[in-house]
Amino acid sequence: MCIGIPMQVVDCISDTFATCQDQGVNKTINMQLVGPQITGTWVLVFIDSAREIVSAGKAKEISDALTAVSLATMGGQEGRIQQLFGDLIDREPINPFLNKE
Repeated sequence: MCIGIPMQVVDCISDTFATCQDQGVNKTINMQLVGPQITGTWVLVFIDSAREIVSAGKAKEISDALTAVSLATMGGQEGRIQQLFGDLIDREPINPFLNKE
């Protein structure tokens, strides 16, 4: 299984590569699948290749979910995990089998 990491473009090296940042760590990322991007753009990165452009909000949701998974593996972090899913806490559950459009 491959997990996408949201990263923000901090410098365009060429049409093919950009320096992107995740939690203060910079990496050179292949941009061929999404094309050249301007500084500040959020991309979803799989194995050092950007595969999708995402909004800042979507990047935060994904980062929060990845943080929650990491905390869950440490155990005893339930209170901290719930805070990462604020958009789900007060929402009514959706049954995809009943809510077909």
